[in-house]
Formats: sequence, C-alpha cells, structure tokens
Amino acid sequence: MTFRGTFDHSLDAKNRLTIPSKFRASLADGVVLAKGLNPCVAVWTPDVFEAYVQRALEPWPPLSPQAETINTFFSANSFDTELDSAGRVMLPRDLMEHGRLRKEVVVTGAGQRLEVWDRTAWVPHNASLADEVAKITASLGHAG
Repeated sequence: MTFRGTFDHSLDAKNRLTIPSKFRASLADGVVLAKGLNPCVAVWTPDVFEAYVQRALEPWPPLSPQAETINTFFSANSFDTELDSAGRVMLPRDLMEHGRLRKEVVVTGAGQRLEVWDRTAWVPHNASLADEVAKITASLGHAG
C-alpha cells in the first residue's frame, strides 16, 4: 500500500497514537516504529522497513564503516510493535524525543511509510516542501 494524506491526531496520556483507520489493515501483520531522517517518527510495515534498510546498505561492502553506521542507526533506533485492538501503537520515549512530539501530532503519508510529526513542526516543514521539490526538479532540467 502507498500511504497518502495528512491526518491530525492527538496522543493519549500513555503516548499512544491511533493509526488512521484506512491504514490499519496494511499494518495488521506488525509495525516498525523508527527514527525518521527528519525530526519525526516513521511508521513502517516490517517487510518494507527491511527492504529499505537493505537498499540503504547496498552500495557499501558489508564490513565497511559506512555499512556498520547505517546498520546500527536503523537497528538501534527502530522498534517492533503491533496495533492494539483499538488500532493504536505506543510511541517509545526515545522516538518521541527525536520527533519532539507533544500531544498534538500530524500523521502524514510518505509513500511506503507514515510519518508522525509534532503539529507545530509539520506546518513549516510542509510549507518548505514545495520549494524543495521545485529546486530538485529544476536541477534535473524540469521546469515547474
């Protein structure tokens, strides 16, 4: 499934996030919560997360320092979990700190994953995306 859309949510008192209902079936076989490369929490299916990490490791010899760094980053900063009966996941404290998450969050589609952003951080980040996309496409010779 491709994850699309933006959804406003609130974390409960136990730091549980309710996954948008349209995505729950895709996450029924397990969930990987991981540090995003941006200040957010990434929500993956286990198989897609594994494929993502393997693609990140492909350019490097397995025993290289770069492969070790990438592997350790993704392994140490990801957590296997499952949806509870209400379609929620508990966000670990380390990931909440990385994402600077407070009670009010935004769950955004990001293709093969979801991202959980603090609502006040998401607004300026989202506004900057159009400018960044324009720069990226222009660098490839594609005018806006």
